[in-house]
Amino acid sequence: MLDQLRPIGLAELVERAALLTRRDRKYVLPAADLPALLHGLGPDVRILQIEGRREFGYRSDYFDTSTLDSYLATARGRRRRFKVRIREYVDTGGHFLEVKTQQRRGDTVKYRFPYPDGGMHDLDASAYAHIDAVLPGHGRRPMDRVLVTHYQRATLFIPASGGRVTIDTELSFALPDGSGVRMPDRAVVETKSPGASASAVDRLLWSLGHRPCALSKFGTGLAVLRPDLPANRWHPVLSRHLSPMTIDRSYS
Repeated sequence: MLDQLRPIGLAELVERAALLTRRDRKYVLPAADLPALLHGLGPDVRILQIEGRREFGYRSDYFDTSTLDSYLATARGRRRRFKVRIREYVDTGGHFLEVKTQQRRGDTVKYRFPYPDGGMHDLDASAYAHIDAVLPGHGRRPMDRVLVTHYQRATLFIPASGGRVTIDTELSFALPDGSGVRMPDRAVVETKSPGASASAVDRLLWSLGHRPCALSKFGTGLAVLRPDLPANRWHPVLSRHLSPMTIDRSYS
């Protein structure tokens, strides 16, 4: 069904829906439910296409302090929280340092900085300078890689609202030691809207029986791989979508 959507190029998508400040809502769906969602979106929806591709591999390396300040702030639902990651666009090339912050009213603000391509996915002096500019004081605190995620993403543009929808499949989480899990039959759908009101896509998902959930790839990934960490915030997602019946631990 993705092949039936009209394409949009990256430059036009960024121009019309960069959405670095936005309201995000996340949903976890059985992959088998995706056709119903796509069918209900209507004929105006467009899909990001680059060099003929409509799905793209993503790798995200997440970093945290030795005391897991980022994870614990998210797990405890603190209003002012942050994430630091290096994102690699596997198919199209390019790396970006991304620092995401959560504001008091719930908006997500993302800061993106081009980052040197390389195989190590580590933070260097320039990364710490960017981090310190966004999060004063944190640029002087060493951060280690704590989680790596991989997934395939399709990005949709919703002309009526200027919003976007991302659909992530083939999601996997791994610790630095290489141990990890896969979610082979689940999809993560995220609506990204310029305002606080629910979008038409949110309402469509609700009509199909899906509700937003407290999902963070960073948080739930660490929680399922490190049961020693507090994870009450994600218990509904973990019990329903990351139970032994829905994950594959034969990760390599």
